[in-house]
Amino acid sequence: MTTITAPLLTKIRNRFAHVDSCPFTGPRIFFENAGGALTLNSVVETSAKFAAIPDNQGRANAAAEALIGIIKKSKSDMATFFNASNGQFFVGESGTELTYRLIRTAVMGSGGGAAIGSTVEHPASRSAAQHWAQQAGMPYISVAHDDATGLVTADAYAAKMTSDVKVATILHTSPVTGMAIDVASIAATIRAIAPDCFIIVDGIQHASHGRIDIDAYGIDGYIVSPYKVFSRHGYGVAWASERLSKLPLEALIDGPVENWEMGTRDTGAYATFSDVIDYFDWLGGEVSDATNRRARIEAAGVAIKAHEKSLTDAMLFGTGNLQGLAEIEGVTIVGGQDNPSREGLVCFALDTVPALDIVDKLNQSGIRTHIRKADHYSGNILTPLGLPAAVRVSMCHYNTVGEVAAFLTAMKEISESA
Repeated sequence: MTTITAPLLTKIRNRFAHVDSCPFTGPRIFFENAGGALTLNSVVETSAKFAAIPDNQGRANAAAEALIGIIKKSKSDMATFFNASNGQFFVGESGTELTYRLIRTAVMGSGGGAAIGSTVEHPASRSAAQHWAQQAGMPYISVAHDDATGLVTADAYAAKMTSDVKVATILHTSPVTGMAIDVASIAATIRAIAPDCFIIVDGIQHASHGRIDIDAYGIDGYIVSPYKVFSRHGYGVAWASERLSKLPLEALIDGPVENWEMGTRDTGAYATFSDVIDYFDWLGGEVSDATNRRARIEAAGVAIKAHEKSLTDAMLFGTGNLQGLAEIEGVTIVGGQDNPSREGLVCFALDTVPALDIVDKLNQSGIRTHIRKADHYSGNILTPLGLPAAVRVSMCHYNTVGEVAAFLTAMKEISESA
């Protein structure tokens, strides 16, 4: 088995909290996963368990030792999940905060040169790179993404690369276009011209879709936000390469060297990310006969991709006797209708109905989506397309074609009433 069957989908949905109802408004369809995915029931239980523990790490007692052991196990789990054979994992305030820290360390420790990034990036990486490049007196090179496809390519980076580039940022998946970007090819292109460049990847939007392979990328930093990959708010997870960790780090004087962690760690954060990895492991066992933990995680990613493609295909091209978004007159699909890089997300605008009104009407139908405005978050994508705003419909593998059908039914009514 390599696909998510109907019986398996029921088992999957049973593992998540609030899968079909909001604790405040009642029954609803959740298509706002890019803003924060549903939370695993196991994460809820683990969070409560560790919130009640008063002990800290680094003390001379059994509880402290147990907490240290849980953190150590989680870091080992992360190495398997991300496929990172070296470097170190650590948690921080949020994915954005960790993105700033890694980029700041790379820029301020690189001793001059230039920084490069692309216009498709979320401001978490783009703002950090521009801010710290300015502070360091370092030129910032901006690589333009392709408006039609909603992504950036290795060729686009190559056209702007110079040998003095010391820091580069890459977005793995766009939270606005929904398109995955070929990190490995871009990183290889960068290294061919500037071999010692520090490469930092924003994996925040990509993580819930699986298929992360740090060893294959040739990079120096990778960041995710766990609340977007079935865990909870309040922390971020980052990986830093050995060479990045050897740069001057913000740390306590005379404290441990090459130490990214600041202050007492939340053991519950590490433990809940292990819950996420356990979930991918379980799912991989359901869709494959793999006996190796990493192989099961990879199998889960393959099944997730296939199921999410069935969802986006249904949304774009219809299901049953319902027409898809691409068949509704006056609809603009960000990134194009048939884009193989799409990951569980459709962003669109309708000529006859403002995006905010569509989101409101869908809410009234019990369907949760989100408006993206041409502001500091999404203007880099929408403004070149002439769109003041768009509707983002973001799905995960626990969503169903039936939910997509309900969305299309509601959209038919909205478009015909305009």
